[in-house]
Amino acid sequence: MSKILVPWAASALLGLGVLAVLPAAVPAQERTPDPKPDAAAMPETEAERKEREGRRKCAALLCSTLHTKAPADGQVACHIQKTWRKEALTKILSRGKVSWPWGDTRCASELKFDRAMLVKAMQEPDFEAQFDTYDIRCQIDNAKDKYDVTAQLRPKVTFKQGKAVKANLNWGKIEAPTLAKSALWSITAADNTFGLLQSIAVDDINEFVATKCMEVKDEWQGK
Repeated sequence: MSKILVPWAASALLGLGVLAVLPAAVPAQERTPDPKPDAAAMPETEAERKEREGRRKCAALLCSTLHTKAPADGQVACHIQKTWRKEALTKILSRGKVSWPWGDTRCASELKFDRAMLVKAMQEPDFEAQFDTYDIRCQIDNAKDKYDVTAQLRPKVTFKQGKAVKANLNWGKIEAPTLAKSALWSITAADNTFGLLQSIAVDDINEFVATKCMEVKDEWQGK
């Protein structure tokens, strides 16, 4: 259960998505399929399509500031939702050599980004970006039951020459069923102390800026 924090971080950190708001700018089913199809490559549902459109709009707003520095002030506010299929989670979490024993997971968060801070992150030789506190709400399918989980994090990301080099998620309050909460507390405490998820967050942030933004370039050009 504890490793659900990886996709949470990916969805909450820069929505950028925090710049990661998205490893999900493009859903798994839209990417080049593996030679052997699986459930993650199945056609998306109507709900997933609406989620994807919302994330794409958020990505376009963020990428406009990240790549054109315009608008250079004000805030970007996005409501982000993402349904993680079990098969997609299994692939993501394999990066950390862990398995996903539960089913599909649906997460949502309200994200706000200061445009001036994003511009500094891209322009300054060295910059430490302190983001707002985010509440992430997830529902996890678990056989005959569902887990409702809420977690807080306040990401801090260090940039050098426009690239993320360090990311601290700074986990806070967690609300979850008793059986899940102890495991979640142990992993968040370890991440806060040792940065267990740092490298994954850094990779996702840089991929968003360099690659995912190009996938929505038509939307953000000229904004």
